[in-house]
Amino acid sequence: MTTKTKPKQTTKLTGRVIFKGDPGYEAARKNWDPHTDRYPKVFVFAQKTKDVSNAIKWARENNVPIRPRSGRHALEVNLSQVNGGIVIDVSDLNTIKLNKAAGTVVVGAGNRVGRIAHTLARQGFIAPFGDSPTVGIGGITLGGGIGPLQRTIGLISDNLLEFEMVDANGKIIRASKKSSADLFWASQGGGGGNFGVYTRYKFKVRRAPARATVYRITWPWAQFEKVLKVWQKWAPSVDTRLGSELSIGPKKGGNVSMEGLFLGSKTEALRLLRPLTSTGTPSQTIIRSVPYTEAVTFLLPPDPVLTQRYSNQFSSGFGRKTFPDQAIKSMREFLEHVEGETAGFFFLNWGGAVSRKSPKSTAFYWRKAKFYVEWNSSWTKPSQAAKNIAIVRNTRKKLQPYIVGSYINVPDQGIKRSGPVYYGANYARLRRVKAKYDPQNVFNNPQSIPPARGLK
Repeated sequence: MTTKTKPKQTTKLTGRVIFKGDPGYEAARKNWDPHTDRYPKVFVFAQKTKDVSNAIKWARENNVPIRPRSGRHALEVNLSQVNGGIVIDVSDLNTIKLNKAAGTVVVGAGNRVGRIAHTLARQGFIAPFGDSPTVGIGGITLGGGIGPLQRTIGLISDNLLEFEMVDANGKIIRASKKSSADLFWASQGGGGGNFGVYTRYKFKVRRAPARATVYRITWPWAQFEKVLKVWQKWAPSVDTRLGSELSIGPKKGGNVSMEGLFLGSKTEALRLLRPLTSTGTPSQTIIRSVPYTEAVTFLLPPDPVLTQRYSNQFSSGFGRKTFPDQAIKSMREFLEHVEGETAGFFFLNWGGAVSRKSPKSTAFYWRKAKFYVEWNSSWTKPSQAAKNIAIVRNTRKKLQPYIVGSYINVPDQGIKRSGPVYYGANYARLRRVKAKYDPQNVFNNPQSIPPARGLK
């Protein structure tokens, strides 16, 4: 008598499942970049954590590569999509639960930053944010999370208290400083797509002031060198309640603008901003005291459009000291040749709460810089991609003597041996954490962290 062996049961995909060829596939495929050229086998829009677990198990059983996705804002499209793979999209996990008494908020990893910031502001609380309302809280948190409030309350990841993540075996892990502390450390700046799929975060939050001061100052493009030289000496040492973003557009059609907020009075802001308002000949100066809810709207205006008209190539770094004339000359060469409407340089002031933590206290290493800088080209036709990518990467070579590192949330796949560039001296420890939680490197992409085990 022979006994029949039962066929192996495969895990069933749950949630909102869209296979290639199904209605809604093209809509699911759309990313921030309009030239998305990846065709996943299936999208799973998780409705609960169990759907994420099932998707990972299914992918393992079917030997299908995985890409997690939260806000669809990946600046490099193949970091959030993959041909023939499964995209586990957590954007439907978008609950927000504020505990006013405890000063905490629990948010689904699919929330966009603007939604959290506006929701909490209406309740009288500060939520950290970056420079775009449409960025997913999932991705921005894991890479560190920089923005105009960082000098006051730290990086977004510095405010993380605990999270829920599904690992490579489909197991649900809850991590904090007291539980799975090594994974918690790695997730404060170690980047998305490395350790698992995150579904929920708990942050500490602070009471918002009733009012804040917002500002926007604009200058003609020809004055960018004069403005930058003043800004980079002023910005790192100004009052830590003041966040400043300096943007310099291309010579063709661009200008110079500085905007941000000050968590204090307009009178004090006018005094603090005087070094910039008295530089050059501003074409527009807005400095106003507004309710905190309006300050959030000023910095994160509604942006209902997900897919851009442009593709972009970005690169980034952290300024060790003020840019000398040679660095500014390289900037000028870039700005004179780049033509995209959204191209240019972007600076963010550093210091304060970011620099008070030690570089090894979390996975985010680059805490001792003077400022953050990124630059990008943009284009509308795929045929323009090569030259635009080249000018950004060539500019990185020219600026290399004046910067350290790079920001993992602004990835540049032109960076070779990128681990130490993104993570500095924390890279070796991150590889050990990777080996513990994902030894088979299930979660991988072109610039992900490889596990330490078995590697030289």
